[in-house]
Amino acid sequence: MAVIFTSTIKLDDSGKWFIELKDITDEADIRCETCFDLDEYETKIEKLGADYGGHIDEVKWLKDDNVSLIVMDKIRVAMAEQRATIEEKLGEPITPVAEKKE
Repeated sequence: MAVIFTSTIKLDDSGKWFIELKDITDEADIRCETCFDLDEYETKIEKLGADYGGHIDEVKWLKDDNVSLIVMDKIRVAMAEQRATIEEKLGEPITPVAEKKE
């Protein structure tokens, strides 16, 4: 069974973004978490992933139609900064995208 999560970027009534994280691995038991910043997202995805020994096969990224490109860019930049910090601490890339091609 493949471990698949969805991460949907949404806006609340005040226009602030948040991420709805769903574990859709078992359609009969979909679990959902709301994350209001990337630190909270990191904590909650690790918590959900722990049920699968920390192994997640895929995270499908989605966004609601009302989420602007400006919001998406802010989130992308924040995620890139967070990834760089983690990789610096680990001393190695954490995603295939970050690996150097020879």
